[in-house]
Amino acid sequence: MTWSIVAHDAASGAFAVAVTTCNLAVGAACPFLRTAVGAVSTQSMSNRYLGPVVLDALARGLSPQLALDAALAGDEGRGLRQIHVVDRHGRVAAHTGANCVEWCGSVAGDGFSVAGNMLANGTVVAVTAEVFATRADLPLPERLMTALHAGQAAGGDRRGRQSAALMVTTTEDFPDINLRVDDHGEPLVELSRLLALWRVQAEPGQATRPSRANPAGLLDLDAIEAGWKARGMDLRFRR
Repeated sequence: MTWSIVAHDAASGAFAVAVTTCNLAVGAACPFLRTAVGAVSTQSMSNRYLGPVVLDALARGLSPQLALDAALAGDEGRGLRQIHVVDRHGRVAAHTGANCVEWCGSVAGDGFSVAGNMLANGTVVAVTAEVFATRADLPLPERLMTALHAGQAAGGDRRGRQSAALMVTTTEDFPDINLRVDDHGEPLVELSRLLALWRVQAEPGQATRPSRANPAGLLDLDAIEAGWKARGMDLRFRR
């Protein structure tokens, strides 16, 4: 009932998951990321416990395939699961259970994987993978969205459309981008709109927020107020 992309960008170290489905709040169930470790999407009859288990195994040095095998060995519902993963070396692995609803399957690429189930046809995953592979000129978030839009145009989820999510992490213990559309008639269109807003409203402040490199973030009151003023906001700190 879902198709998704898990990806690693070697140049920036980013990990990402982009996913969409005809079900409520896909972002609450499928994507799992860990900085410097990997990205996972657990779907079909999602088992959310699998995501952290796979990431823990990757952190210990297991390959994506061994990490998946170990996680699924303890899941009696493995036939109902679809899960795929990418690690910090760009290696990928995918599992589509024997009981997943057609069309179901996955395509592996250089540093990414596309997997889906309950889709209109096999072209959905193939086209999503092809567009992602060929649009390396785009920033990673827009590249992911362009690929999902192409998959939607090829048929998408056989039941329709409802939710979508985009998560990207680079250097911190939490995502740089964590956008969700939980219930919408055109979730990918809405998610693209939110990404455009993120570029304008959130991205400019990324460098001044608390981080591993700068645990307190920007503390210069005058500098913060100048930024507010530049955006047309008449705000001042108490002094």
